[in-house]
Amino acid sequence: MKNRIKVFRAMHDLTQEGLANELGVTRQTILAIEKGKYDPSLDLAFKIARYFDVTIEEVFEYGS
Repeated sequence: MKNRIKVFRAMHDLTQEGLANELGVTRQTILAIEKGKYDPSLDLAFKIARYFDVTIEEVFEYGS
């Protein structure tokens, strides 16, 4: 699953560690999601989208 987390992090001047702390996950989780090695749970996907105040579809592209 492709995602734009890195882009949104850059727009918010946020590190992987910073985002991980905000979401209550590890930096390794954010890294794995960004690299497409781990698909987040629906709950975590909503948390990420909510944090950046965007829709899930703006962050994640399913089926690619």
